[in-house]
Amino acid sequence: MEPVGTTLDAARAGDEDAFAALTGPHLRELHVHCYRMLGSLDDADDALQDVLLAAWRGLPAFAGRASVRTWLYTIATHRCLNVLRTGRRRPAEVALPFDAPPPDALDDLTTLQPYPDAWLPTAPVAHGPDARWDAAESIELAFVAALQALPPRQVAAVVLADVLGFDVAECAAMLDVTPTVVKGLRQRGRASLVAARASSRTGGDVDVAVARRFARALEAGDVDGVVALLTDDAWLAMPPLPHVYRGRESVAAFLRAAAGWRTGRTLTLTETAANGRARSRRHARGRRRRGATRGRVRRHDPRRPRRVRDTVPRRRCGRTVRRAVPPAVTLGWWAASGGRIPA
Repeated sequence: MEPVGTTLDAARAGDEDAFAALTGPHLRELHVHCYRMLGSLDDADDALQDVLLAAWRGLPAFAGRASVRTWLYTIATHRCLNVLRTGRRRPAEVALPFDAPPPDALDDLTTLQPYPDAWLPTAPVAHGPDARWDAAESIELAFVAALQALPPRQVAAVVLADVLGFDVAECAAMLDVTPTVVKGLRQRGRASLVAARASSRTGGDVDVAVARRFARALEAGDVDGVVALLTDDAWLAMPPLPHVYRGRESVAAFLRAAAGWRTGRTLTLTETAANGRARSRRHARGRRRRGATRGRVRRHDPRRPRRVRDTVPRRRCGRTVRRAVPPAVTLGWWAASGGRIPA
């Protein structure tokens, strides 16, 4: 039920608790929306803070013709479009700490990050009757990666219409275009997305037993054991670095180069879940500061994983909380989970 009446009036008058009551129920789904459009947790964090700031400043002009939820989605969509158009992303502040062999290719998609299942909305998000993809399918990493290849306005049209189920008229109003333009953007974006996802599909869900063997081999520094679990067409990528290694021999060469750097360090992988799939989170302890990466194993057949994607740790950018956003909102948002979404 949308907060209306006295709560909205109080928020317009500067009541921070009333503003938190207006926006709080939508924070999780708005964060997921920003993540879908941008493909990055870090960028989604920044975008959502911009959304809260814009909403706080824009409350006096909010006429209430649309619901608070639709109004917030409109602000979030335009903030994400600005990021996509200008390329204003968090800088990649990482570098490999060892001499790696030359990569087989360079990946343009260096900002892609997984989304922890624990941060997804705890209550079902309302999806309109026009939604083409359900909540689980539309958060898969392959889906989010495919979205990043689309032009910005196609991303917005597909997410608003085919994921969230807003009708064409609503999408047109949110994007400030005509319904005809929305239909064209949606049609072109949908066709490209379906084709991209079809070409990237693998053999199914992760085989948990294989993933655990893979994790144990990585922990032990057993390069031969890791490679034995891979198919011939395996590849390894490490966002935000652009390096891509293709084939078992290239992956093995990279892992052997990394093995020397690991001397004196303990590597521990723990099971977790992100983007609706099993994942492993890696913690390295040793002579340098503690770090963590996110990894995933995708299955090509029942016995061997085909792809390994590690997210190299970025140095967390300490960001000053802007006081123009009410403390009741900023503190609740940033105090939990190291500046992540409160439980």
